[in-house]
Amino acid sequence: MPVTGAGLEGIVATESRLCFIDGDAGILSYQGFRIETLAEHATFEETVYLLWHGKLPTQSELNELKAALVAERAIPTEVEAFLKSNPKASPMHVLRTAVSMLALSDPDANNVQAEPAAKKAVRLMAQTATIVTSFDRLRKGQPVVAGDPKLGFAANFLYTLTGKKPDDVMAHAFDIALILHAEHELNASTFAARVTAATLSDIYSAVTAAIGALRGPLHGGANEDAIKLLLPLDTPEQGVEVVKKMLAEKKKVPAFGHRVYHTTDPRAASLKGLSQALAKSTGHEKLFEISRAIESYVKEAKNLNANVDFYSASTYYSLGIPVDLFTPIFAVSRMSGWTAHILEQYANNRLIRPRAEYLGPAVGQKWVDIGARG
Repeated sequence: MPVTGAGLEGIVATESRLCFIDGDAGILSYQGFRIETLAEHATFEETVYLLWHGKLPTQSELNELKAALVAERAIPTEVEAFLKSNPKASPMHVLRTAVSMLALSDPDANNVQAEPAAKKAVRLMAQTATIVTSFDRLRKGQPVVAGDPKLGFAANFLYTLTGKKPDDVMAHAFDIALILHAEHELNASTFAARVTAATLSDIYSAVTAAIGALRGPLHGGANEDAIKLLLPLDTPEQGVEVVKKMLAEKKKVPAFGHRVYHTTDPRAASLKGLSQALAKSTGHEKLFEISRAIESYVKEAKNLNANVDFYSASTYYSLGIPVDLFTPIFAVSRMSGWTAHILEQYANNRLIRPRAEYLGPAVGQKWVDIGARG
């Protein structure tokens, strides 16, 4: 009998050097570096380089990557026109379509060889961020903010989104949030990207497939649901009562529990302290205290741990990010991991074609003429 699992749970589908997860021990590492180490020491650009190249960059290599990301920030005029013409559309629908449109401006879009594919990864990394920030400003009737070449990836994103240069605490918090969301093995969106890339389709098609999978509420939308739970609450005590009622009614509390982690999500642990510092500096301490009270109660009542989306919700809100951009920002960060997986797939490709265990009627059914069918 073939090995099967609902939702492919527990099935090893490929080999990869990019990410290691031990869900029982609460370990997540990128290319051998534990996430706690990267959150403490790395910048997002260093993390992107690590995922793409398997090693930390030298200063000259990091400078080259930063310069390339700055050089590729501008999006084609037809893509910007599309953003401007759809102000009321869902940001994830817009992002999926706009990223797909980038292929139309690339005369070498179908080239999946290593060097051109790597250049496209840089372009996608830079332009996905521009698409998200430009769309938000255009839908509000505000002018698009040209990026500042002196700002790093995280700080420039916040600047082009809000029109204000972030302080060091805000820039650092967002930088770490991007690191924590960058890569997570064969999650649904990454698997979709690899399946598409395995057909030797272009990188734009592969990341478009990933964005489509990320949009699903069982994958990328948990932090949006979490902040929608938190914002109407006035006190930690009220938060506990609301969650207690949800659990009594068998309702799922958003951003708790995880398919892979059976203990603390290491990304959540890194983000919690950051969320607290950011809340203090931005005047959102009440939001953090309510979050902490809910986390403690759910842990005590159901032995469920908060995952990365729980504290990313309050972090993003404290940074002034609109709630419906939470999932697009997930995509901005995860573009680094998606493209790393796509490049890895191209380098050692085999078509991904699993089998299904057949549960239908017995094979060999007899034909019945249409007039005799009951």
